[in-house]
Parts: sequence; C-alpha cells; structure tokens
Amino acid sequence: MLESPSPSDHDLLRLIANRDESAFLTFYRRHQGLVYRFALQMSGKTEHAEEVTQDVFMVVMGSAKQYDPARGSVAAYLIGIARNFVLRSLERDRPYVVLDDPDGEPAWRLAGEQDALDDLTRQERIESLKKAVLALPPAYREVVVLCDLQELDYAEAANVLGCAIGTIRSRLHRARALLIEKMRTNERCVV
Repeated sequence: MLESPSPSDHDLLRLIANRDESAFLTFYRRHQGLVYRFALQMSGKTEHAEEVTQDVFMVVMGSAKQYDPARGSVAAYLIGIARNFVLRSLERDRPYVVLDDPDGEPAWRLAGEQDALDDLTRQERIESLKKAVLALPPAYREVVVLCDLQELDYAEAANVLGCAIGTIRSRLHRARALLIEKMRTNERCVV
C-alpha cells in the first residue's frame, strides 16, 4: 500500500491557519529541531531555547496566514521569528548571561576512560569555541549561527536579518576573524 506524499510546508501552514491540529503537529515535528538549535546556539541556555521554541510555534498558530513564500523559505520565516524572541530574551537577561552550564556533566566523563585526555582536550576546545561564539556581539553571533551552524546560505540569512547579502558577508568575515583571535588567545593562555 502506497502512502500519500507528505504535505508541503505551505499546505501545512494553510491548514494551520484553518485551525487544523494534525497539520500543526506535523509542522511542529518537522521544524522544532531547527528552531530549538538556533535558539540554543544564540543564547547558550536550554531554558531559553525551549521558551523561544514554544513562543515561535505559538506565533505560527496565530499567524500562519502571514507566511509569504515569495519572501523566503519556511526555515527563514521560523528563524526570523525565533531571532526576535532570542534577542528579547538576551536583552532581558543581559547582566545575567551564563556561559557555562553549572549542572552539566562534561562529555569526556560520559565517554569512559579510553583516551580521557584526548576527550578532555577536545571538549575543552568545543567549550572554548561555544564561549567565543556566545561572547561575539549579537550581530556577529547571528551570522555565525545562521551561516556556519544552521547552514543557511547568504541570501536566506540576509532575508532573516533584513539586510543586504554584502552585510552578511562582511559580518561573517569579521565574526570569523574575531573567533580566530579569541581561540588563539585561549590557546596561548592554556600553554
């Protein structure tokens, strides 16, 4: 027995606008990971990412009719909504941004005893990179998250941020330079 092809995102949004719960669940399952990862990479906090993800899909439920495929992809639409919530969240918690998860267990402890030193070194570099990304000014952090981590192309990132492609390229170039410098400084401090 052949299954019916899955509905397109545009079809799902049209159904969501008509209050179709199963369409919403399908759309949510299809895209919640993208929204969550973006929010987590921008904020560095799981509680922010969870809250932003919930807020984004609440907006989708109420304004699915507003999506215009001519203006960009569904991913860009969702990340654009998420971006607004993340920036508000960061602004609200500005003096209290925590770069480390104090309750988190380092990944090297979960890996067992084999090559514990290599695992520790790798985890330290990953944590250092995460901290460096989170320390970037928001405009630079956004382009790194969108282009390097979420793998959006320059046009999609420009659409999400509402700026020119040249601005995306410039910010990304500057952000990468800042990250390289920060990582070099961290390596010098460790040695």
